[in-house]
Amino acid sequence: MHIAIAGNIGSGKTTLTELLAAHYHWTPQYEDVDGNPYLYPFYADMQRWAFHLQMFFLSKRFYQIAEIKKNAAYVVQDRTAFEDAHVFASNLRDMGLMPPDDFATYISIYNLLDALTAPPDLLIYLRAGVPTLMRQIKKRGREYEQGIRYDYLDKLNQKYEAWIASYTHRKFVIDVETTNFVEDAPSLSKIIAKVDGALWELLQERMQPQSL
Repeated sequence: MHIAIAGNIGSGKTTLTELLAAHYHWTPQYEDVDGNPYLYPFYADMQRWAFHLQMFFLSKRFYQIAEIKKNAAYVVQDRTAFEDAHVFASNLRDMGLMPPDDFATYISIYNLLDALTAPPDLLIYLRAGVPTLMRQIKKRGREYEQGIRYDYLDKLNQKYEAWIASYTHRKFVIDVETTNFVEDAPSLSKIIAKVDGALWELLQERMQPQSL
């Protein structure tokens, strides 16, 4: 079973991953931040390191998916490969920070890997406005993120909204502006109830006899 948490930088993905993994006693899978050699260089010079960063994330993300399927694991995953391609890499191309040839190479590899893997059983999208994102980015204090600009986050939000609208698999959206799942226990309980309902529906579908 595989739940994925999607959302912009600073939307609370890691926190919700931790909370859901603890509640269900599942394995959390996080973005490889500490082991990523391109994060600091990227935020210092996006144009030079955009392709390298996105390829690193792409390889790590699909490795995680392969491990989930191989081990039949119960996992809550922090961010997805869909976001890497349809939000971050696409935005870098639009901003002129990833050359068209690099983007075409990246997408061709992404499409190949995507065709070989299944989507998460449930995707939860965290929607947050840019002021909230910037406040939470500042609060968590990662040095390399402190120079992230408002317009960059705004462009990512636009990409996220277009992507989540087109996403056709099982999903639901949490409005971070009105749902404080970190400090408000009833808000977290409501999220867990929605997850329970989605997982129950999934189990019911899997128990249906297969038509010949």
